[in-house]
Amino acid sequence: MTVAMLMAPLAGAHDVITTKLTWSREISRIFYRHCAACHGEGGPAPMTLMKYDEARPWAVAIKEEVLNRRMPPWNAVKGFGEFKNDPSLTQEEITLISEWVEGGAPEGDPQLLPSAPHKHAEATSNAPRLRQKLVTSGTILTAPVTAVSIKPGQVKAGASVKIAAQRPDGTFEPLLWILRGEPKHPRAYEWIAPVVLPKGTRILISPPNAASFELLSK
Repeated sequence: MTVAMLMAPLAGAHDVITTKLTWSREISRIFYRHCAACHGEGGPAPMTLMKYDEARPWAVAIKEEVLNRRMPPWNAVKGFGEFKNDPSLTQEEITLISEWVEGGAPEGDPQLLPSAPHKHAEATSNAPRLRQKLVTSGTILTAPVTAVSIKPGQVKAGASVKIAAQRPDGTFEPLLWILRGEPKHPRAYEWIAPVVLPKGTRILISPPNAASFELLSK
């Protein structure tokens, strides 16, 4: 959950507690699951949020970010490609965070905390070996590709870019639709199942030449 809100954190030491939700029992588990990659120790975010004393001052700002679905950052349109590394919160998780903050953001019993998430580290052991860079719309694959993920190159901030593949038999495969480009948060989007694209597949980017992409393959 890369928090882009650089407003002053809001302390609430004297808030009245009106909720049974606590950091130790419910909220920490959400943060460990969705936020550790950026806000864990060694992550790229400007602050860590893995401990109650770290997260509590930011509670109100975090609530606003998750309610507006700005955090965790994920700009791929759901249903246009199915990705396994989608960190988005479920509606239930958003509601839990909101109600926890509105109820005074209590800590609860530290003995109920789950195991701390692992220290952030870049994954390298399962990195795809082959790469094919797609420069413009209309690129035709000269060899078959079994793609496991797709990584945008130059995408303008706020831009909407859609990329799909047209196989030689005329069928289409939706690959990725970025609704709001964020050059400051580059990422590879990893499909749940590999996408098989035969030789002769044409890559379609809309708007044409709006961005470059890499297909990361086995």
